[in-house]
Amino acid sequence: MIVATNILVTRSSMPSLEEYVNEIKDIWQSHWLTNMGVKHQQLQKNLIDYMGVEKLDLVVNGHLALELSLQALNLQGEVITTPFTFASTTHAIVRNGLKPVFCDIDPVTYCMDATKIEALINDHTCAIMPVHVYGHICDVEEIERIANKYGLKVIYDAAHAFGVKYNGRGIGSYGDVSCYSFHATKVFNSIEGGCVCHHDDEFGRKLYELKNFGIHGPESVEAVGANAKMNEFCAAMGLCNLRHVDGEIAKRKAVVERYRSHLEDVEGLQLSPIQEGVQPNYAYFPVIFDEKVFCASRNEVFDALAKIGVGARKYFYPLTSSFDCFHGQFDVMETPVAVHISKRVLTLPLYADLALEDVDRICEVVLRCGNK
Repeated sequence: MIVATNILVTRSSMPSLEEYVNEIKDIWQSHWLTNMGVKHQQLQKNLIDYMGVEKLDLVVNGHLALELSLQALNLQGEVITTPFTFASTTHAIVRNGLKPVFCDIDPVTYCMDATKIEALINDHTCAIMPVHVYGHICDVEEIERIANKYGLKVIYDAAHAFGVKYNGRGIGSYGDVSCYSFHATKVFNSIEGGCVCHHDDEFGRKLYELKNFGIHGPESVEAVGANAKMNEFCAAMGLCNLRHVDGEIAKRKAVVERYRSHLEDVEGLQLSPIQEGVQPNYAYFPVIFDEKVFCASRNEVFDALAKIGVGARKYFYPLTSSFDCFHGQFDVMETPVAVHISKRVLTLPLYADLALEDVDRICEVVLRCGNK
C-alpha cells in the first residue's frame, strides 16, 4: 500500500520567516501600510528589471489586472478568447459588458489556436485575449500579425507565465497588455497580488485612475475608479520571493524531469513538450489520459491519487463556456479540441519543495491505474 499525506497540487513558495520579518521591519517605523509605499515602489522597479518589460503597474490581484485593463482600454463589442482557462479570464470580459467569443485551442500547447482566430473576427470584434496556459506560450507572432491586420487590441492573460522568456525576450512584453497573477499558488507570489505590463503612458494613466478611485491629488478626483492597490506586506513578500524565484524554478524543473522519467514514453499519456525558443517556468505538469490506450480514465487516476492523500486537479474542467452562470449562452462543441482536452487533463502536484520520492510514489499510483 502506497501511503502519502496531504500532497496538494501546489504549495506556496515562501522565504524564511527571518527574511520576511527583516523585510517588513521598517514598516513599523513608517506606519505606511498601503497606497504605493516604499515596498510597492521597490517591487515595481525590481519586476520591470526581472521581467524585461517597459512599464508595469502593481495591483491587488490578477483578476483585477484583467478587469481593469479591459476597462482602461475602453473597449466595446466582442473579445476573442479561450474557454480553456480559469474563470477569471472569461469573467473579466463579461463584467466589462463585453461578449466573449470562444476560439478553440491547440492540442499540444492548449493555448488559443491562432489559425482559428481570423474566422471569428467580425465588425464587433475589438480585442483578442489569449492565455499562456500552464506556462506554455501562445503563438505571439501570429497573434500580433492578426491584431495589426484588423486593428485589434491584444490583452494576454499571463497568470501562468511568470519568468517565461521567448527567444530571450520577456513574455510580458508582448501584446498591448500582459496581466499576471501573483496569487499564493503561482510560481512567484506576493501572497495576493498581480501586475499589468504595458507600453503606453496614456493606458498607464487610466489604469492608475481605475486602481485608485480616480484620485489625482488630495483635492482632485478626475474619474470613477475602484480600489486595486497592492499593500506593503504583499509587496514585501514579493520582494523576498523575487530574490529566490530562479532557484524555485530550478527546483520545479527537477520535479518535472522526475515526472518525465516515469511517464514520458507511456502509451496513452500525453505530456507537454518544451516549446522551441522558450525558457519555461515549469508552472504546471498536465497529463492527458487516453483511457482507450492507457486503460484508465482521468477520473479514475484522480480518485486513486485522492485515496492516498494526493490532490491532483482537473485543470481546466469544466470549460468556462459551460459554466452554470452562462447556461444556454454558448455552444461548447464549437471548441471540440478544448472539450476533448478538458475531459482528459489532470495536473499532477508540482511545487519547488515536492520531494522526488513523492513524485516516484505519485507516478507509481498513476502507472498502476493503467495496469489494472
